Order: sequence, then C-alpha cells, then structure tokens
Amino acid sequence: MLPRSRRLPASPRTNDPAPGLLGDARYVLPLKWADDTGLAGLARYLAEVVTWLPVTVVDGSAEELFAAHRRALPEAVDHVRPQPWPGTNGKVAGVMTGVRCAREERIGVADDDVRHTRQTLERIAAMLGQAEVVRPQNYYLALPWPARWDSGRTLLNRALGGDWPGTLGVRRSVLLAAGGYDGDVLFENLELVRTVRAVGGRETVALDVLVGRVPPTVSHFVGQRVRQAYGDFAQPHRLLAELSLLPLLCWGLRHPGGLAAGALALCGVAEIG
Repeated sequence: MLPRSRRLPASPRTNDPAPGLLGDARYVLPLKWADDTGLAGLARYLAEVVTWLPVTVVDGSAEELFAAHRRALPEAVDHVRPQPWPGTNGKVAGVMTGVRCAREERIGVADDDVRHTRQTLERIAAMLGQAEVVRPQNYYLALPWPARWDSGRTLLNRALGGDWPGTLGVRRSVLLAAGGYDGDVLFENLELVRTVRAVGGRETVALDVLVGRVPPTVSHFVGQRVRQAYGDFAQPHRLLAELSLLPLLCWGLRHPGGLAAGALALCGVAEIG
C-alpha cells in the first residue's frame, strides 16, 4: 500500500473547449483472453474509438491469441505486451503499462466489454480538468437475465454514492507521481481511486455520464460471483450490510408484513438510483 502521508499539489483547473479535449487523452484497454469469442465486436468498436483519440491495448493473452488480436485490431491501435508490475493482478499491470507508455495527460481506462461514445469520452476528459479521477456509471446495452440481475445491484449502488463501473478517467501525472497503485488487490478500480485520493486527488462520481456495457454471458456472470464476493472485503461496511440480509430474510419469512415493507423500501432505493 502507498504511504498515506504523501500529498500532491492540486492539478491546475482548466477550461479547455470540448473539441480539443480528446487531443490530450488516450484510451487504455487491458486485455487477457482465453478465447476470442468477442474479438470481432471489440475490433469494430476500437475501429471507431481510434478515430476519436489514440488507443493502447495492453494484451496479456497467450502468444497465439496475441498474434490473432494484432491481425484483427485496427492498424492504428497500439498493441503491446504488459510490462512487469509488482503484484498478481494482471489488470493493474496492464493499466500501468498503458499509463506509463502514454504521452497524454488524460487517460480513459476501460474493460473490454465497455462501449464508450465520443460524447462520454469528451465529458470524462472535460471533468479531468476539474478532478484527478472520474468515475462514470455503466448500464447494459441489452438485458438478458444476468444483466437484469446485475442492473438491480447497479441501481442500489447509484442511490448509495455511485456504482463501480468497468471504466475510469484518471490524470496520468497524478497516478505516476503516486507511484502507481497496488497490484496485489482484487478490487483494482477501487484501489486506483483510493490511491489518487490518498495523495490529495479529487474524485468526481459522474452519475449522469452513462457508458454502455456488453452484457455478460451466463457462464461469465456465474464465474464472477465468487470474485465479486471477495472484492467486498475491500468495503467492510458494505460487506456487513450484505451479511445482515440473510437473517433479515429469515425474520421476514415469519413476519410477512415486514418482508413486504422491506421489499417496497428496496424498490424505492433502486428507483432513486
């Protein structure tokens, strides 16, 4: 972990005009695939993104897949291997490789299932003139049942301070001056934000910047349940609240009125979200 006593001077506030914002921005996508089911869709998406701003794909996939990705991705995409980084979280190594290789100050980090528009990238870049890290919000582009399930969690998070998306905006100079972020964590986006805030950076939770996301397959959704459960250890207050749900549900089965009231309250919170 980084020492909490380190502080950075606040970044200068800027008021860049919208058309020029993406000239000082780069899109960084860490990637490590075991199969290429979504490769065609990702290549089409990046072919559009690379017309807006430079793109770096940091690819930790096996050699055969790496070569296939290079052939499929647009020529203008910088396609590189991750550089060594302390820790076992490969995504952190990918992000830090992209950040260190960039020359641009405003970095948009995104998972492979995130689908930005030019407008969402411009808004994040603009917000990075007033903050050091920006947390937009995700929504699913289609709603099969795993996406509907996860959308309920998203709405509750939005009502309680903001969801944790698969994409962030960060100022390169601040993240590098902080020494990067811990590569031995499971909840890497939370760690990145905490690192920036620990050195005096300002965070903007952009509740009105909605970024599309490709819905997960059933197998991927099921496989992520254990990982997300472990990730909640990074948020102990949330973990305690979730652990209280089972005894409350057991109590509610014996008190139907209380169960109904609780369900209505939960729906109300989600509606606020």
